[in-house]
Amino acid sequence: MKKEFLYNGIADNIASKIHSGVLKSGERLPSVRNLSGLHGISINTAKRVFLELESRSLIQAKPQSGYFVSSVPQLPLPTTSQPVPFIINREPEKLMNDIYATMGRQDLTMLSIGIPSGNLLPLAKLKKEIVTATRTLQCGGTEYEPLQGNLKLRRMVAARSLTWAGNLKEDDIITTNGCMHALALCLMALTKPGNTLALESPCYPGILQLAVSLGLHVIEVATHPIYGIDMDALTALLPRIDVCLLVPNFNTPLGYCMPETHKETITKLLAQHNIPLIEDDTYGDLHFGSERPKCCKSFDTEGNVLWCGSVSKTLAPGYRVGWVAAGKYHEQLLKLKLVHSLSSAAIINEAVGNFLMTGRYENHLRRLRKTLEINYQNYITIIASDFPKGTKVSRPQGGLAIWIELPGNIDTQVLYNYALKKGISISPGRIFTLQDQFHNCIRLSIGLPWTDQLKLDLKQIGKLAKTL
Repeated sequence: MKKEFLYNGIADNIASKIHSGVLKSGERLPSVRNLSGLHGISINTAKRVFLELESRSLIQAKPQSGYFVSSVPQLPLPTTSQPVPFIINREPEKLMNDIYATMGRQDLTMLSIGIPSGNLLPLAKLKKEIVTATRTLQCGGTEYEPLQGNLKLRRMVAARSLTWAGNLKEDDIITTNGCMHALALCLMALTKPGNTLALESPCYPGILQLAVSLGLHVIEVATHPIYGIDMDALTALLPRIDVCLLVPNFNTPLGYCMPETHKETITKLLAQHNIPLIEDDTYGDLHFGSERPKCCKSFDTEGNVLWCGSVSKTLAPGYRVGWVAAGKYHEQLLKLKLVHSLSSAAIINEAVGNFLMTGRYENHLRRLRKTLEINYQNYITIIASDFPKGTKVSRPQGGLAIWIELPGNIDTQVLYNYALKKGISISPGRIFTLQDQFHNCIRLSIGLPWTDQLKLDLKQIGKLAKTL
């Protein structure tokens, strides 16, 4: 049996005992050595079991004491999505416009926008890097960059790919104006109006809007809240698919991390059918576990995966710094970048490249990841005590979002309007699909500093939900 199957199987067994209440909150688990002996596995494999359970927020390590069942309440998981297996492109345009019209308002608690608060970002250090970039770049950064992008930034992105077995080189990378720009270039290079794009369901609204704007037919695929896209459902749809776009690492809104075995299987399956895979990895650095997860690109031997990323969710949303490693489609994307943007912002890209090179980025990520994980645990505690009975909640293993499935009679578009009157902005589930589903779901951002006011606002959402 492969090592991945082995440790995941043991982890799933322990997880099921936690979910069923056999193992209760605060109880101590066997030591790494005991688990190794009990299952006849190596010490390293036993450690992987605990790392996997930690990444699911089911257990926590206590220094010098061992591993314990997490004290975070274990609420039921949201239902596996069941979108219809045919194309229905009904964009909730008005609702989307209403939500994004509130972006930037200082009088609202912005639980609807999935970015980290500026209070969680290293603003002073970034400002210094901007000043340094204006001094070191030729002509103060006023000239165009090379078409492929800032060399330092590309080199650092390639170097960081070693953390997820990417083995990229600087010449593999093309810089873009954020991850959405990278995704847009990929879709424009690979599709024409009328082509069919397969996506997870629920899916980030920006991706849905982009696909509709390009005249693509969208097929939403059934998706599990822990394991991601349903492999059998995707396989059955392959004859109808022209391109597939996935967010395997900490997808928003569900926050799951697709198992490595699934990533490898999907990568090889799509390559066999000559279906390009666009991989949005913009959340990959926000893992709650100790290890950065691999990407589908890690298993790409055909150049069939177009790997996209950015610092928009980790460092500086407004800087619009992104990139793509487009594999065998590299030249097609370069030509499109020439037409659509020519050059990225030289000063900004140089500053971000410097920040990554100094090691400050990794230090920042460690603090941010810990904050987001603690926020998730705080949110769960409030939801368990103050939301309607029967509420189901995702168990993000990283990222910036939590997905809440309220009892079926609650319309979250109505909840959105009520909450807005109380100074709170949330994201109704309907914006994460083009189909008639998720009306009783909401996504909340966990990227805000934890304060007494945020705690009260979460309680207010639960109170309003109960009235519906």
